[in-house]
Amino acid sequence: MNGLRRPWLAMAVFFAASLLVCVFVVVSGKAQFGLEEVMGPKLDAGFIATYPEIVQGMLEIADVNKNDIVYDLGCGDGRIVIAAARDYGARGVGVDLNPKRVTEAIVNAKAAGVEDRVRFEIGNFFEVDFSDATVVMLYLPAELNLKLRPYIWKQLKVGARLVSHDNDMGPDWPPEKMAQVGNKGVFMWTITEAQKAAVADVNLPARSSGSET
Repeated sequence: MNGLRRPWLAMAVFFAASLLVCVFVVVSGKAQFGLEEVMGPKLDAGFIATYPEIVQGMLEIADVNKNDIVYDLGCGDGRIVIAAARDYGARGVGVDLNPKRVTEAIVNAKAAGVEDRVRFEIGNFFEVDFSDATVVMLYLPAELNLKLRPYIWKQLKVGARLVSHDNDMGPDWPPEKMAQVGNKGVFMWTITEAQKAAVADVNLPARSSGSET
């Protein structure tokens, strides 16, 4: 009888051990990869803070001045538009999908004393109206830059500047200016009549997207 029990006992131990391994993998996976967040609404870009020297490099390459309206699409904690207002006297608007980041940006603007020159809003930048911008700042993944490109061409006026940190806008739209800041690239484009004409008759749908950068 004992000989018959041993295989069943071994199988029971094996299945119990397997179950414990599965539980460990799921729990550790959630802790390591944030699976709770993946199961919820997915943002196209997570928050990665832009270093101060890169912020200044982006503002400098665009020649930002007091007459500019600077938009940051995926503004995170608001540091780019705050620096534009504080250091160059510009006005600024930050857009982010994450309410926590927008709240943080508002607090940071007050601390910097520029709350009268900047504003922040919770929004999807594929839906927001940024047509009054003279400068648009981006720190987004390359594929999101490409998705956003026709919306930028459609909304911005001829002569408006676009600046992107780390990623370009595709091989068929080379940057007008490039700068190296540390080991990162900063790129700038100026909107032309050609880009406006390319999307003049295109109806662009709203996309379900957003970012926090």
